[in-house]
Amino acid sequence: MNEVVSILIVGVGGQGTLLASKLLGRILLDEGYDVKVSELHGMSQRGGSVATYVKYGKKVYSPVIDEGEADYIVSFEMLEAARWAHCLKPGGLIISNTQQIDPMPVTTGAAEYPAGLAETLASSGIRIDAFDALTPAVEAGSAKAVNILLMGRLARYLGIGREKWIEAIKLSVPPKFTEMNLKAFETGFGMN
Repeated sequence: MNEVVSILIVGVGGQGTLLASKLLGRILLDEGYDVKVSELHGMSQRGGSVATYVKYGKKVYSPVIDEGEADYIVSFEMLEAARWAHCLKPGGLIISNTQQIDPMPVTTGAAEYPAGLAETLASSGIRIDAFDALTPAVEAGSAKAVNILLMGRLARYLGIGREKWIEAIKLSVPPKFTEMNLKAFETGFGMN
């Protein structure tokens, strides 16, 4: 049996979704999996939605994750978790930062940011692990470390040893940011 695991990484431009997917892809390749990664950009340079598909298994034929196929959705922002929830398979899991980044309609006053998104998703039967990833990322050294903190949380579910993640982080980020990202990863990995 060729089980393929599908992970959708979503956020808004500038949050580091691409670095997170490259880090994840590196680890999965090192584990001996066939890995396919595909990036889907919206208006990423203007704070728009960004999604990256990561699929791995013995043999993967396409990187695309269709509706109802994602085993995991890792969301860097709460509205993006809700926007992409239709892609989650039954029994799948959303790991989401509870941070709220106002999209343009909210910024201009044309709409309001929906309240209680994590609760709404959970009440609809979706498994969700939602928590504040921004505060501990800032404590680790930068708000930009949210991506690596969320990868730490994902690592707990994937069952790939933390030593392999640490090595991949050292190879994936510039040396001056290594210590901060390692701290963010360890925080995400160790959070209850």
